[in-house]
Amino acid sequence: MRILVVGAGATGGYFGGRLRQHGRDVTFLVRERRAAQLARHGLAIRSATGDADLPAPPTVLAADLHATYDLIVLSCKAYGLEQAMADIAPAVGPDTAILPLLNGMRQLDLLEARFGAQCVLGGQCVIAATLDKDGAVRHLNTSHSLTFGERDGSASGRMRAITSTLSEAGFDARPSHTILQDMWDKWVFLASLAGITCLLRGSVGAIVAAPGGRAAALSLLEECRAVAERCGHAPGEATMQRARSVLTEAGSSLTASMLRDLQHGHAIEADHVIGDMLARADRQRDEHSLLAVAYAHLKIYEAGRTRAPAS
Repeated sequence: MRILVVGAGATGGYFGGRLRQHGRDVTFLVRERRAAQLARHGLAIRSATGDADLPAPPTVLAADLHATYDLIVLSCKAYGLEQAMADIAPAVGPDTAILPLLNGMRQLDLLEARFGAQCVLGGQCVIAATLDKDGAVRHLNTSHSLTFGERDGSASGRMRAITSTLSEAGFDARPSHTILQDMWDKWVFLASLAGITCLLRGSVGAIVAAPGGRAAALSLLEECRAVAERCGHAPGEATMQRARSVLTEAGSSLTASMLRDLQHGHAIEADHVIGDMLARADRQRDEHSLLAVAYAHLKIYEAGRTRAPAS
């Protein structure tokens, strides 16, 4: 199976690198600077689950992409999705499967509109990783799961082939017959975590220690749960209980990566993670919606970030 991994950053570099380490046919679609870096130094993974050093992994630039692939793994940020779709278009054939690892659900709509429903799988991953100053992938804990499945839940022939390819490749490959529900469950939690930690600019522990903080976190979680229920994907009680526990853990240093991006002045996924959740909510929602307030807060940040500096 020929695999194209879009990007060789923390997520794409980790999962693509593990696949390459275990003998899979992987090529990385990258920009010129990253291609040169990988050619010089190779792709390094540093992890408590085992290091890897891959000299000169195969790379391709968008301008040189002409052949089709069996599986395309999308590991870009949401704000890079439009460009990524344009870049991968020459690689998408009638039998190509696209596996997006973005958070939320909007990517499925956009990919389906561009390439057709038959090409698009559901997918998500759980990993904490970053690139260091030398371009090595630093895996920050031991979680490294990749969940994937047909959106209709079927056990298709291509699912069997993809499962065989992704399994036993140095990470937890998890085929799922309920991938859409899995994605909604993650989105409900992530939107709640990102919304509350960005809005209140603090960790979970700091928020629940503040007057009204615990109630605010649970209120935002309930808003997101109600959106999922309205869309036919209400999380089960066990899933909700885990989310409540994590979002109200005393002393927790947990924050959303969106807050860390915001604090460093980076681009954020406001529209994809928070805005799209809000767009799917009941139009008669409470005018005091915390989800709406969190989204307004993030859009104000984005406007300030893109505003030209005063002369």
